[in-house]
Amino acid sequence: MLFRTIRNYAGVACFLTLASCGNKQQQQQQQGPPPAVPVTVEEAATTSAVYYDEYPGTVTPLNQTELRAQVTGYITGIHFKDGDKVSKGQKLYSIDQQVYDANYQQSLANVAVQEANLVKAQKDADRYHELDKKDAIAKQQVDYADAALESAKKQLAAAKATAESVRANVRFSGIVAPFSGTIGISQVRMGTSVVAGQTVLNTISTDDPMAVDFTVDQKDIYRFSQLQGKGTKDSTFLLAFGDDVYPYPASVSTIDRAVDAQTGTIKTRLVVANPKHVLKGGMNTIVRVKATTGASSVVIPYKAVTEQLGEFFVYVVGDSSKVTQRKVTLGRQIGTSVVIKDGVKEGEKVVTQGSQNLREGSAITTAPPQQAGAPGAAAPAKK
Repeated sequence: MLFRTIRNYAGVACFLTLASCGNKQQQQQQQGPPPAVPVTVEEAATTSAVYYDEYPGTVTPLNQTELRAQVTGYITGIHFKDGDKVSKGQKLYSIDQQVYDANYQQSLANVAVQEANLVKAQKDADRYHELDKKDAIAKQQVDYADAALESAKKQLAAAKATAESVRANVRFSGIVAPFSGTIGISQVRMGTSVVAGQTVLNTISTDDPMAVDFTVDQKDIYRFSQLQGKGTKDSTFLLAFGDDVYPYPASVSTIDRAVDAQTGTIKTRLVVANPKHVLKGGMNTIVRVKATTGASSVVIPYKAVTEQLGEFFVYVVGDSSKVTQRKVTLGRQIGTSVVIKDGVKEGEKVVTQGSQNLREGSAITTAPPQQAGAPGAAAPAKK
């Protein structure tokens, strides 16, 4: 009896399940296929558009050096104004110059004394040798005279060497510009004590033209080697400071001798005119290098691309207004468009708006959605 009751319940449950499935199928048949998703599409095109690769760079003088004290003493003269344009050989600083001039004069006087002593020693030696020929003097006296002559010669040579050393100090006590350029703000003032080889007095640098240093990946060495010497007329290289573009084009002057093994990059140097002295050493800039996409590059709006787990996809419109999700390989972004290296061909249509509502095989429509009350819109149901 119990078994018959369970069997009856099972039969009822099965009947109810079949009825439910039948109702769902009937509802789906009544509803029909899902409505087409309204989207916006655009056609992939080819272009040879110009764009700029960008690299961070640093402005640096082509020639720059620190001025250091070459003698020890006190600053007794500053012969320029901070920031002046100076010429090669122009006197900039004096360091105890009167003291070194006095020392030099003293060394010259010592040379004169030693020259006089040499003359006396030479005469004594000559006279003793004459007496020795007549056997009128002891041999020992002749030897003493010869020794005194040699000593006088060496003392004169030492005095001359000392004079040359002091003369060099006199020259070094006056610091001059090693080349024409702009001198910076002085690091010392009148009366400052300076030490030879240690104290930095100032820095001088050239300012027209200027250099811009930046690094490029080693795979681009050949490209930049081909561009070396170009760019001053066709604006291949430009400098950007924020939204402002520097009006004078640059050109590649030097590519470093070796690649940095740790970073895989190589330093490249541009040269750019600076007639108005706007560029200053140490400024940061963006180096813009002109390039082209090539005549056969396919481009689509960048907003058509979606990213999933590091890969990029677009929805391509196929037959019967249905879409297919397709993986693409991206190239250079150009404004609001992007170059497609692989995945989309010229003339194919891609979805640019509404892709968030799509899935593989979704039907689409490009007609604008109907507004309530518009002609052809369904009338509201009567209550």
